[in-house]
Amino acid sequence: MNQIIDFFQYLLNSEEIIRTGGLVLITLIIFVENGIIFGFFLPGDYLLFLSGVFAGTKILNVPLWLLLLCIFGAAVFGSLTGYLTGYYFGARIKNRPDSLFFKQKYIDDTRAAFLRYGNGALIVARFLPVVRTFAPILAGLIHMPAQFFVLYNIVGASVWVLTLVGGGFYFGERFPWIINYVHWIILFFLAVTTFTVVKGYLNARKEKQAENV
Repeated sequence: MNQIIDFFQYLLNSEEIIRTGGLVLITLIIFVENGIIFGFFLPGDYLLFLSGVFAGTKILNVPLWLLLLCIFGAAVFGSLTGYLTGYYFGARIKNRPDSLFFKQKYIDDTRAAFLRYGNGALIVARFLPVVRTFAPILAGLIHMPAQFFVLYNIVGASVWVLTLVGGGFYFGERFPWIINYVHWIILFFLAVTTFTVVKGYLNARKEKQAENV
């Protein structure tokens, strides 16, 4: 049991992932987190930012173009996998009981994001934890036309990767001392993530209550 707990703690430790797993593990985690049902808990935003910081400080010794290409590819193909999962197994997902790695609430929250932003939710969702994982699954479940999904998938992945990885690389290269404040960076992203998720949940709940009045 302790080994399982240690494994999950390792997966949630972005700094350790980058230092020990390198580009291969970063790419794999981004792929899973962007469309595989059980990957919603994995680090996303701050893993991208920190991978940029580590590349900028040369602790992660890979060229920026390769880092961007691998993460972009993982994000696109991860979401495509989620879309195909929802498209072909939508009925099973809708009838799936709640478990440790899945709750129907995740689908409901993602549906609320689609109602608020339309197809553009696929772009906005890149910056929303949990919703980022389930947005492509829901897009497949509602049979969004493939050409629209591919377009929004590529645009969303481009903005997400360029913003976070590119921003991290800039700070790492220009201000290498930032590496001493990695834990504060993670706490910042966790605070932003928590605020975004809580705010989205409260807004969706408020709108649902208004509809029932």
